[in-house]
Amino acid sequence: MADSDVPLKRVASRSSWQRVRKARPHLLLSRRGRRRFGVLTRGELRRLRRRLLRAHALGGDWKLGVTAGAHVAVKCKVRTRSRSASRSLPTPRSLPTLGRRQLPPCSQPPPRSWPERHVQTQSLNISQLTRDLGSGRVLFLLPGWEGFTFSGICRVTCIYGQVEIYGHIIKQGQPPRDVFSAYTHSFLTINGIQVSEPEKSEKEIRREIRALLKPHTKLEDRNWALKYLSHLGSILMLERLRTPAVDFMSSYKCASYVFRQESPPVKINPEYVTLRTVGIRRQRRKKGICLSESGLCALEELVNVSRVDGCPVILVCGACDIGKSTFNRILINQLLNSIPVADYLECDLGQTEFTPPGCIALLNITEPILGPPYTHQRRPQRMVYYGKMNCHNDHENYIEIIKYVMRDYKREAPLIINTMGWVTDEGLMLLVDLIRLLSPNYVVQLSSGRGKIMPALTAEYVDFTDGLYTKSKIKRRYRPFEIQEFGNNLEFADEEKDSSSFSVFTGHKLISVHSEFICSKNEKNRAKYNRIFRDLAVLGYLSQLMLPVPEPLSPLHSLTPYQVPFSAVAVRVTHADVAPAHILYALNANWVGLCKIVDDMKGYTRGPILLAQNPICDCLGFGICRGIDMEQRLYYILTPLPPEELRTVNCLLVGAISIPHCIFRKQPGPEGTVPYVTTSYNFKLLGATEKIGERQYGNALPRYKLYQKRKTRR
Repeated sequence: MADSDVPLKRVASRSSWQRVRKARPHLLLSRRGRRRFGVLTRGELRRLRRRLLRAHALGGDWKLGVTAGAHVAVKCKVRTRSRSASRSLPTPRSLPTLGRRQLPPCSQPPPRSWPERHVQTQSLNISQLTRDLGSGRVLFLLPGWEGFTFSGICRVTCIYGQVEIYGHIIKQGQPPRDVFSAYTHSFLTINGIQVSEPEKSEKEIRREIRALLKPHTKLEDRNWALKYLSHLGSILMLERLRTPAVDFMSSYKCASYVFRQESPPVKINPEYVTLRTVGIRRQRRKKGICLSESGLCALEELVNVSRVDGCPVILVCGACDIGKSTFNRILINQLLNSIPVADYLECDLGQTEFTPPGCIALLNITEPILGPPYTHQRRPQRMVYYGKMNCHNDHENYIEIIKYVMRDYKREAPLIINTMGWVTDEGLMLLVDLIRLLSPNYVVQLSSGRGKIMPALTAEYVDFTDGLYTKSKIKRRYRPFEIQEFGNNLEFADEEKDSSSFSVFTGHKLISVHSEFICSKNEKNRAKYNRIFRDLAVLGYLSQLMLPVPEPLSPLHSLTPYQVPFSAVAVRVTHADVAPAHILYALNANWVGLCKIVDDMKGYTRGPILLAQNPICDCLGFGICRGIDMEQRLYYILTPLPPEELRTVNCLLVGAISIPHCIFRKQPGPEGTVPYVTTSYNFKLLGATEKIGERQYGNALPRYKLYQKRKTRR
C-alpha cells in the first residue's frame, strides 16, 4: 500500500508521439510551437516551408505567428480571404531595400494579378530556377519580390520583367549589364520587381514570353520557362563574362582571387553546378548589402529632391569604413534610373572611386555602377594629381585643389561629394571648412555603434565651430574688419567673378544615417586592406592597355612605350624633397601623373627640367616610366592615353602611389634577372627613404625591414 502513494512517471511511447503529431496544426505559421516535440527532420522542414510559402501566397502573414489552438480558424480565414480578394498577391517587401528592410507602404508599387494555380511556383526548389543553355549561358527564373545574392562576375540580360541590382533597375529590352560581385566587398543581390500593367490574359502573356525567349533559347527551353515561371517573376539570362580587363587582373596572383573562388561548398546541389558554368555562386542573403531604415529614407528623400529640384549638392561624410562609398554607389544608381547624368566630386585621396588613388576629380556619371571601384575606372571631367593618400600637414594645398576642380561644375545635375574618413581633431575642422566652401544643400552623416562618436554636423554646429581656415559666426561678428578666407566660393561657373569674394555658408539640411554595413576591416588590418585596394585600382587602370579584342594577353614589358624628350616635359616629386641629382632615380620604374601646366617648354634645349614647387594643374592620365635613356635623353612612358592627348602633356608628377609589386615579379619572357627588381641597393642615397626606396626598387621588403631594425637599434 505504501508503494501506491508514489506517483508513477509516464514515459512517452510511440503511440503518444503519434497522437501529438496528429493533433498538431496543419498550418502552423511559427516553428516555436514545434520545438517542444523535438528536432524536426529534413522532410518535416521541407513540408513546413511549403506550407509557409503557400499560406503567405494566399494572404497569411508568416511574421506574426499563430497559436496551436487557432489553426482551424486561421486556415478558414486564409481561404475566405483568398475567395473574396481580387486574386492579387501581397507584396512581402519593397524591392529597392537591398536587404531585409521595408519601405513605407506608400512607396510600394501595386501588385500584378495572376491565376491562383500559378501560386504554387512560389515554393519551387532552387534547382528548378536555373537551366543550362550551353556556351556559358544560364536561364534564370527569379520569383517576384525574391532576391538572389551571388558572388562572382557575369553579364545579366533581363528578357522578361525587370530586376534591381545595387539600386539600378534593369528592364526588359535594355542592353545587358556587366555585374561584378567581388570577394573584396559585400556581395550583390538581384531583386525582382513587380510592375503594374494592363490586365492581360494568360494566353497573351505566354505568347509574349515565347516571343521574347525565341531569339535566345530553343523550344524545349521555352517550354521549361513557361512551366515554372510565375507571372510575378522575371526571366534573366546570365552569361560568363570574359573581358581583357578581367583577364588582365586575374593573371596576377595578387588579384586572381577577386573574381573567382575555387573552394567548393559543403553541399553541392544542381543549382551550384549550373551556375558554375557562368562563373558565379549563390551566397547567403546576410552576406549581401543591407541598408537600414534611415538609409532607405535618406535615399528616397534625396532621389525625390533631385527629381523636383534638379541639381542639389549632397555631401556624404563619416568615419573610415562606415559605408560612404557604398551609399554613394546606390544613390548614383537610383538617380540614374530617372535622370540621365549625375556629377561626382571625389575628395577622398586614399580610396577613390573612379580614378587611381591620390586624385581629386570631378566626373559626369552616365552609366550605373555595378561593382567595386577597380572595375569602373573612368575618365574625369577635371582631375588633379595630389600624389599622396592623405592630406596631413598639407591642408591648404588640398583646399586649393578642390577649389580648382570645382570650377568645372555648372550646376546642371545633382552633385555628390565624397569626403575622407578623417573626422577627428584637424580632420573634423577641415570637414567644417569643406562644408562652408562647397555650401551643400544636404549633408548625409553616416554613423554606427563602433568607433568614436562624431558630433552632428548641423547647420548650427557648422556656424559656431571654427575650421582650420575659417572662423565661426561668433568670432566673425566681433571682427573690426573682414578677412578673406577663400579666393572663390561654390559658384565657380562664373569665371569672371572677383577672386576676392567671400565664402558664404547658407545652411544645409542634415540627414543622419545609421550604418549597418558589414566591414571586415579593423585597426589592425586597415592598412593592409587599403594597400590591396590601391593596388587593384592601379591594375584596373593599367588594364586599359589591353586591346578590346579576344587575343592573348600581352605582358606590360612587351608593349611599345612612348618616347618623350627631356626638353618636352618638366618633372616634380610631390610628396618628398629629393636632390636634383637623384630625380631620375625616383622617376625610373615609377607611377607618374601625366599633367598639363600653363608654362611652355619649347625654350628648353637640355634637360631634365625640374619644378621648384608642386603645381595645381590638370592631370590627363597616368603611366609607368619604364626606362630612361641618358644618351638620347628620352623618357620611355607606358600609358593608355591616346597620342592626341599626349601631345598636350608637358609635366610628369611623381607621388607616393606605387606600382603593385606583382607587376614587377610577374614578367614572363625575359631571361636572367628581372628588370627593376633588386635586393642590393644603397639606402643611404638622398631620397631613398621608406616611401621612395620601397617603391623604386620593387620587392625588397626583407632587406628594407632589416635596415629598419638596425636603424632602430642605433
